[in-house]
Amino acid sequence: MINTIIFDFGDIFINLNKQGTISGLQKLGMKEWNSEMDRLNLLFETGDVSYDDFIAGFQKELPNASIEEILEAWNAVLADFPSYRLDFLKELSKKYRLFLLSNTDSIHISTFEKRSGISFYTDFYNCFEKVYFSFNIGLRKPDPKIYQFLLNKHNLVPENTLFVDDKTENTDSAARLGINVWNLQVGKEDVIDLYKKNIL
Repeated sequence: MINTIIFDFGDIFINLNKQGTISGLQKLGMKEWNSEMDRLNLLFETGDVSYDDFIAGFQKELPNASIEEILEAWNAVLADFPSYRLDFLKELSKKYRLFLLSNTDSIHISTFEKRSGISFYTDFYNCFEKVYFSFNIGLRKPDPKIYQFLLNKHNLVPENTLFVDDKTENTDSAARLGINVWNLQVGKEDVIDLYKKNIL
């Protein structure tokens, strides 16, 4: 019997435009997404490099771009957050223990909060017992330690817990710990289809 649901954030609640960031960076002179950019991104997502070092790293890769231009391209990934998903989440929070678990960085979260406004993001965060961002906890999916951390910290029973994420490597990793999973297919499914899936 599922009594707890752990949700991813990007492409589950907020829509993402990954091509937007790639196109934005290409306009600033990026030839391809290289291993150094990948390394910086992963380290920034786990809070292992500072904002300043992250920006400096990208300036090194894009010497003709200003900080503002880099930030604009970086934030182009963040699209809309349909309010019907928040309404659905509010209803769900009356029946289940809910957690948010997102691989993200401080720039994306502060931009989301700024764009959506305090009342919207407060309503969103209040649906969850606890919100976990990778840059705050120093762990990122699909590392099994991140799921174990949540299970231990909140006394969650894997077979009573559902994890919803759009990336197969993340749901596979959680499933190996005995957690129920829904690997949501972006563009074909919506988080509000949860009951239709007969998982709950």
